[in-house]
Amino acid sequence: MSSSSESSPAARREEMLDRFDVVEGRLRHHLALGSPAGYTRPDAKTGEQWDAGQVWSHLAEILPYWYGEIVDVVVAAGSDEPVPFGRIKSNPGRIAAIAERRDLDPTENFALCEAGMAQWRAWLADTATDEDWGRVGRHQSLGDMDLHRMLDEFVVGHLEEHADQLDQLRDEPLEDLGLFQGS
Repeated sequence: MSSSSESSPAARREEMLDRFDVVEGRLRHHLALGSPAGYTRPDAKTGEQWDAGQVWSHLAEILPYWYGEIVDVVVAAGSDEPVPFGRIKSNPGRIAAIAERRDLDPTENFALCEAGMAQWRAWLADTATDEDWGRVGRHQSLGDMDLHRMLDEFVVGHLEEHADQLDQLRDEPLEDLGLFQGS
């Protein structure tokens, strides 16, 4: 993956669209295999461990959430300062959203994820301008981020991280270690 300062907006756009295609295929593969048992490895910062239902639930809620946050940064184009955006892992709304959908059939959660991916693809292909790639948001714990980094951290890269969790659950499920499990 190239850094955002080393590639053109068109190249960054294509990179993100290509990554969406790959991660969507990975998620579809997991959906076809069914939900594995066990828990994910504990998150390095929070200790959270998730079962597959929590992963699918989070996949359903992250794309609409981050769409609103990141598009708000982009439309605040007249600002000379980075635009505040986002949330952190301990956010009560995040935790509640994960808990709310965790027992649903993964196909229901994937349908929302799929709709979110379609919305992001359309925005990247049809709406995002070359100038938008230079917009900067300020995340409360990660600092200033341009559009490429926001998409990598919170959108496409985030989907890839959760596809990795589903890989891990299938390949080496962990027992409940008694750590905080995000709901």
